[in-house]
Amino acid sequence: MKPFNDGCAANDEFQSANSGLQRGELVRDLLRQRLQVPVVPEGALQRPALNRIIVDALVPRGALFVEAPCGFGKSHAVSAGLVSAGLEPDNFRWVALNSQDNSPSRFLTLVSIALDLPETSESSLQGGGTYSDALAMMLVAFERQPASRFKALVLDNVQNLGNPAVVALLQQLVTDLPQNLSIILISRRALPFETHGLELENRLIRLGADALEFSRSETFEFFAPLLDSNQLSSIAIDNLYDMTEGWPTPLALYRREIARNADLKPVQETSSIERFLKESVLGNLTSAQRRSLRIMAELELCSDELFLALAPAMPEVGFVPSQAMEHGLPLKVMSGRGRWCRFNPLLQEWLKAPVLAGYSDRMGYASRWFGERGQFPEALKYALLSGESDEVVRIASEGSEALLLGQDTASLLRLRKSLPSQLLDRSARLRIVYSWVHAIGGQFRQARALIDGLGNPGLKEHASRICALRAFILRGEGSVGAALDMANQALSAGDLSTQGQLVTQMVRSSALCASGQFQEARDANRAAARLAREAGDSGSEALAVYAHARIELGKGSLRYAEQLLRTGLDTAMHELARPARIGETRLQLNLVLVLWHQGRYKEADRLLVTCGRHAEQTRDLGLLLAMAIRVLMCRADGRLDDAFVWIGRAERTMHAWQVDESLFVPVLEALKASCWLALNQVDSAAQAVAKLEPYRNAGCVPELFPMMPGLLDCMQVRLDLARGDFVRARKTLQGIRNRYEDAIPWGVELHIRLLEAVLAQEEKGATVAQKILATVVAEASREHFISPFAELRNELQELVQKGFGQFPDGPFKEALGRLYQVKDEVEAPDALAEPISDREQGVLELIAKGLSNQEIADKLHISLHTVKTHARRINAKLEVKSRTQAIVRARELGLL
Repeated sequence: MKPFNDGCAANDEFQSANSGLQRGELVRDLLRQRLQVPVVPEGALQRPALNRIIVDALVPRGALFVEAPCGFGKSHAVSAGLVSAGLEPDNFRWVALNSQDNSPSRFLTLVSIALDLPETSESSLQGGGTYSDALAMMLVAFERQPASRFKALVLDNVQNLGNPAVVALLQQLVTDLPQNLSIILISRRALPFETHGLELENRLIRLGADALEFSRSETFEFFAPLLDSNQLSSIAIDNLYDMTEGWPTPLALYRREIARNADLKPVQETSSIERFLKESVLGNLTSAQRRSLRIMAELELCSDELFLALAPAMPEVGFVPSQAMEHGLPLKVMSGRGRWCRFNPLLQEWLKAPVLAGYSDRMGYASRWFGERGQFPEALKYALLSGESDEVVRIASEGSEALLLGQDTASLLRLRKSLPSQLLDRSARLRIVYSWVHAIGGQFRQARALIDGLGNPGLKEHASRICALRAFILRGEGSVGAALDMANQALSAGDLSTQGQLVTQMVRSSALCASGQFQEARDANRAAARLAREAGDSGSEALAVYAHARIELGKGSLRYAEQLLRTGLDTAMHELARPARIGETRLQLNLVLVLWHQGRYKEADRLLVTCGRHAEQTRDLGLLLAMAIRVLMCRADGRLDDAFVWIGRAERTMHAWQVDESLFVPVLEALKASCWLALNQVDSAAQAVAKLEPYRNAGCVPELFPMMPGLLDCMQVRLDLARGDFVRARKTLQGIRNRYEDAIPWGVELHIRLLEAVLAQEEKGATVAQKILATVVAEASREHFISPFAELRNELQELVQKGFGQFPDGPFKEALGRLYQVKDEVEAPDALAEPISDREQGVLELIAKGLSNQEIADKLHISLHTVKTHARRINAKLEVKSRTQAIVRARELGLL
């Protein structure tokens, strides 16, 4: 048989592969055995959303590219997707490629077999043409087959193709697909050819590791049998997800290990998972490449520049982080951080043991690298890891205020446990720094203990710094007035550094905003933003934008707050030379909060996945806000079981982080009460509200939840309404207004007015209540502020149904219709010639409740004669003669 001629010289590496064609029936029979579809493992997780993506790609001339590192279940996901599409085995072919397929002739033979082209058809193509010509003729032949059916061709392990001649054929195959064929490419690495043309034609769909990894809920579903049989606890599954981040193969291996052996080990120490990491993930690497990976794993985050800065303290470099990613290893690019990346936590933990020689020197180089760039939090972290005590004290002394907002709280708190006690005694500034770290982490008691332990010389030398720190602690505890006084005292001393002034101005801005002094809060925020620009600290600038957005949220300006947050995020993402900080996470979380208030749940959910994970990794207290929003979203969607799961997880996380209870208990108890009310479990809701009483009486305003005091009061009102105690409900509502005076946050104002509408329905009738409700709807629609309506759905359901037709038309009314599942009703054809007045409507509703004329007179504070007059007029207008007939007719007309 004559070989194909590719028409050009090949690289020397593949010269022999490009010449000669192994042909014949025997070779074809051997290659035909390679067409094996992977079997989906028994007990595999059902993933309908992923299946839909795969099915959507199976269009004429469509291409699906599945790229993820080893162990992400690429082949099994595609196989399950093809089965879900209802494709019979005759409708698709699966080719698992290997390194021997880097011969163009062998590759063409595989394609020929997969496309069911007969040997005679293939032989007729050999007339001295190029490989490209041969492939083109094969595709034409396939398309012209008389009974040709639509098929899908799957090429697995595409990363094994490196021969330029074969790569060119693969690109031609994908580009020139016939109408009756689609293709799926599975690879650990990026495709070796350009694909933008296919994407512009909407012919290419990509699936990455983020789509293939299990979500937290899927992880719980995957381990549900073990959870039900008490072989695993929910906390263990939670920790397992955090360690693996949903990496499917390690999770599947661990499930098998538990089924075989009840003695649990940490996932990274399990024998089958160790073999998987060693042989499958790292098996084809050189010793130099493995050493490079172990050094990268020593760093929380890494970039090529940082890695190369460690060169004097490390052996031969096998590759840099960007090359490791291109090699198909489980590293993730940090969103918005350019080429900064991090390992999957499971692989990182496994690579870190045992410690490589030269560890302390490398940590010292990393500390100096960050220090040269003014990134003091990272510089301090790696100085502590290096064990260089003098360097730790120097950084703490020179950059203590810069550490205040640097905010890698998780790393600094982990290092705190191994920090020698004499080191804190040597440096008052280091003690102050760690007091800040505890305060940022919500551990206020520990923060106070550190500064209270300073001797008189330290207290005097750092008086203004300690005042600033005390102001921050007081604000975190919710003591608004005391925090404001202490912040003013710190600023009046005049010797605070730029960043010390910055954080103190932010404390002032937060305290002023919480007390409803929005203009003064904005002035303090402007001062903080100016100081952040002077310091050249983009992380602090992000926090200043966050504070500004919180002021606008307090005023109810959702649209402007969203604009501020999105602009702040765009600006923050431009700085690519360092890891992300809490400032950006807080911007994202508050954007989620705005989206929640506006009922944009899908957008909020997508953003929560990213910022929630980062908040957890950096130990940012904003995670409590993220979990609270999760609870509210589940509640709005009617998934109350999931809502309680999130409450439990938040409670466990806060306890594990040793956060002061004053920060999270009122939030979680309020969420519990809200969920119990949604389930009409009044007694359970009452128990939660009772636990809130001390926090209500204290009047604390948490920094993350500035509307909390008003909402706690509203929760008491809702409980009173559920019990039918309308007198107490009215008294509590009036108490809220008296306490806030004219400084009530707009979100709390909406809750109060909606509850007033519910009370008015009981006290004055539906007409008055609907007028109040219609006014609130008109005002809330300006900002699409729908969250209070979602929260009070049980209380408002009847009112909204009756008054829906009176609401102004527009997107807000449509959103309310979806939320309450109501539509505009067509007016009754026999409407009254003379309408019922407001007072008559009130009397009519009390008649319908079965009250006597005297009881109605007592309730409305009018004479018995007036009640009888109203009753006669009602009967006349309704054209009836009795109370019973009036009630029936009023219901027919929709008046009741």
